[in-house]
Amino acid sequence: MARVSAEQLGTEPISKLLVRQAVPASIGILVMSLNVLVDSIFVGNWIGSIAIAAINVVLPVSFFIAALGMSIGIGGSSILSRALGADRREKALKTFGNQITLTLLVTIVMVILGLYFIDTLIPAFGGKGEIFAPAKIYYTIVLYGVPFLALCMMGNTVIRAEGKPKFAMVAMIIPSVGNLFMDYLFIYVFDWGMHGAAWASTGSYFLCFSYVLWFFLSQNSELKLRFRDFGLNLPILREISSLGFVTLARQAVTSVVYLLMNNILFGLGGEAMVAVYAIIGRMLMFALFPVFGVTQGFLPIASFNYGAEKWGRVRLSISTAIKYASALATVVFILLMVFPAEIAGLFLGDQPGMSAADLATNAFVLEHIPAAMRWVFAATPVIAIQLIGAAYFQAIGKARPALLLTLTRQGFFFIPLILVLPLYFGELGVWISFPIADFLSTLVTGYFLRREVKRELAV
Repeated sequence: MARVSAEQLGTEPISKLLVRQAVPASIGILVMSLNVLVDSIFVGNWIGSIAIAAINVVLPVSFFIAALGMSIGIGGSSILSRALGADRREKALKTFGNQITLTLLVTIVMVILGLYFIDTLIPAFGGKGEIFAPAKIYYTIVLYGVPFLALCMMGNTVIRAEGKPKFAMVAMIIPSVGNLFMDYLFIYVFDWGMHGAAWASTGSYFLCFSYVLWFFLSQNSELKLRFRDFGLNLPILREISSLGFVTLARQAVTSVVYLLMNNILFGLGGEAMVAVYAIIGRMLMFALFPVFGVTQGFLPIASFNYGAEKWGRVRLSISTAIKYASALATVVFILLMVFPAEIAGLFLGDQPGMSAADLATNAFVLEHIPAAMRWVFAATPVIAIQLIGAAYFQAIGKARPALLLTLTRQGFFFIPLILVLPLYFGELGVWISFPIADFLSTLVTGYFLRREVKRELAV
């Protein structure tokens, strides 16, 4: 892999730079999303639709703990990128050291708490009835590997902040490929069922951690830490926390959404309806990978150039990122509107020996997914403005507007909508909440982004 210096973030043409940053990010997110998607297909076909629902119940808890690492990573990387842009290498090193220490401390405490309250958390997130037992198996095993995942999430954002997106891409590909291989081995060959699915996920986290550790210990990284860099520094911790809280709050709200959705849908249609949402949730992770890739590629470019006070390049990075992400989102929208039934059919298969109840559950899920998927993704062409706008404020270190805009879609609009609309429209009320929240949050974010550009980025 060609060596790339962080300084190139401030000199190369924005379009070329965004493509170079976004393509590896998109490929990495694609492979991770495919991993989640294929993992669900394997679990659905080899274990059953209830197993997919069980994993969906566990995801918000494990993802929240992993998001602690991501939030520390993104918050610290914003500081790190601006420090490198302003040629303050000492601060960059101290920030990275604090990121590692803070990630370890926080995630280990959260894992201990998560295991202690296991029998309370699983039912609270919709793990009721037949879902509880497989969810508990998966939750217990996966939670042990979550600190490794948190360190991977944190390290990946730092690799990207150094201007080395290809290495960050590989860090996302390795665990994804490893998980699929271990899925096949543990579930299909060894017939370990939910235990196999859980150990495959945990093993993939450790593979990712091993690669990230190698990167920072090798000559590929410009950040060579000293022992004193790991000592916690209060001003840096405050800055990491204020910016990282944006990402953490987003994931916390996402976990609340999972909790509400699983319980609301369980009340509307039992375990089968939870399975419908589980598959839709996988598509939400997978289908938008190019848009998320552009957003990830945009962050270090905006941070570095803002730190270097190159306002014209910052403005250009915003407009270019929105154009690229919107075009890709429109392509995704068309595919999902045309092929929802075919996509749903990939997840579930009728295996020999399946009970009549399992066959009925599969039929229910396949019948309900196409209409639900069309509603959920109805506003996809406009979401780029919301994602890039919220990411911009985080990239430049403005924590408060970043937090408010990040929470706009799910916190301010979506949660109230799913609490109210199903009372009047039933299942349809759940699904139409998605596009309404997307449109409203895009309008709000677009207004504040335009105002910020006019006020702060004038030449």
